[in-house]
Amino acid sequence: MKLTDFKALTFDCYGTLIDWESGMVAALEPLTSRVPRELTRDQILEAHARHESGQQAQTPWKLYPEILSLVYKRLSEEWETPSSWEECQIYGQSVKYWPAFDDSAESLQYLKKHFKLVILSNVDNQSFADSNAKLHVEFDAIFTAQDIGSYKPQDANFEYMLRHLKNNGIEAADILHTAESLFHDHVPGKRNGLANCWIYRRHNQDGFGATMNPGEMPPVDFKFNSMADLVAAHKALLA
Repeated sequence: MKLTDFKALTFDCYGTLIDWESGMVAALEPLTSRVPRELTRDQILEAHARHESGQQAQTPWKLYPEILSLVYKRLSEEWETPSSWEECQIYGQSVKYWPAFDDSAESLQYLKKHFKLVILSNVDNQSFADSNAKLHVEFDAIFTAQDIGSYKPQDANFEYMLRHLKNNGIEAADILHTAESLFHDHVPGKRNGLANCWIYRRHNQDGFGATMNPGEMPPVDFKFNSMADLVAAHKALLA
């Protein structure tokens, strides 16, 4: 199996292209600065992951800003630090401020010359549009949780994407699913028959950060520590 075997790269966005962990930690600072005990970065992210995944499973019809608002509310309660609903809602609108990784835009612009580029994301369309402005590339298709009515790691999200891509002549065998999150993407991606590429952004950190522990490690076809490393490998293959 080679990178050149595929016609399309389907991307998770947050954690892979957008540095959501840095964005979350910065946007949570009004809350975490008031918590009466010291929290490490990973403690903040792991608590966020637990509440986010639980809320998405409980209320899959809610848009991502609504999910984030409820996550803030639950964190406030868990950390015994009261917050107003207005403060929760402000956090719900924070995605627009989450930064892109330094290598994302340039890497995507290169890959666009060789592949169809597709997004499969657990956000709403407006939040992704705000993030897309930082990525400086036009994706060939964008599938969000708002479009589908459920959140990854549900199979419905992958089934929806595969069905629509097939209408455009792209079969499952043509796709390399490219993502950071084992929990949200690689476990269900493999379950739905996709080859996968792990962008291991947390390679120099312990734990799973803002994503849940996937349990058993899924098989991985390609593994790179960054998008720039993926591009370098593709260039080397062409050379």
